[in-house]
Amino acid sequence: MSEVLDLLGRGDLRVLGRIIGSSNSALLVEVSLDGQTALAIHKPIAFERPLWDYPNGDLAHREHAAYLISEAGGFEVVPPTVVREGPWGLGSTQQWVGDPDQPVDPVVVVCAAAEVPQEWLRVIEGQDEDGEAVVLAHAADSAARSVAVLDAVLNNSDRKGSHLVRVDNGVRGFDHGVSLGVQPKLRSVLWGWAGDPLPSADVDRLDQLASALSEPILRGALTTCLTADEVAALEARVARLRRTRRHPVPTTDWPAIPWPAM
Repeated sequence: MSEVLDLLGRGDLRVLGRIIGSSNSALLVEVSLDGQTALAIHKPIAFERPLWDYPNGDLAHREHAAYLISEAGGFEVVPPTVVREGPWGLGSTQQWVGDPDQPVDPVVVVCAAAEVPQEWLRVIEGQDEDGEAVVLAHAADSAARSVAVLDAVLNNSDRKGSHLVRVDNGVRGFDHGVSLGVQPKLRSVLWGWAGDPLPSADVDRLDQLASALSEPILRGALTTCLTADEVAALEARVARLRRTRRHPVPTTDWPAIPWPAM
């Protein structure tokens, strides 16, 4: 992992193109260092649009904080992410996950009710642009479930279905810039386990994260990315999840599903 972080942090960036549809002009780049190359997503802070509900800091450092938290807890959901200088100044650089030449194995789908994969969890029903009934559903495996637990830790306000990629036996998630706020803002497509007891493996991850948060190494790294209130809110969310040992449930205080959902 240290080699990947070194490559992302010190390698030369060559811009290959802009990610169409990204709200903050994310760039696909090739990173090169000492004969090694990798694809990555680079998001310059200069391209970020101001958000009224995230007035402090920037999205790039939240992306990096999400990676640090994911690794500290052993979730292994967020790809390696650094904050570094690029052609437009400081920004986040995150390792590209998956094979760009292969079709994506979906974790979340919007489809007709009769087409929902067996054993998948249905979240909401709606209509498509033609008025036909459709269902938003997601996979029910343990890898997807760990993403839902991490999202509760991160207070992720934008877990779209298209932000998830299945890699080998795991699920990777990206786009965590709109996360780690102080006020509860969990907005996700992964509500299939709402209110259910947490799996023991994810309780162990929460225990591991709580232990890491008590150490100066992680706390010091997070204080360079987040405000003191945001770090305190993170610790409170971890403590609450460890105490209740249940997935959170949607509330009426905040929209439960991001738009668009995919």
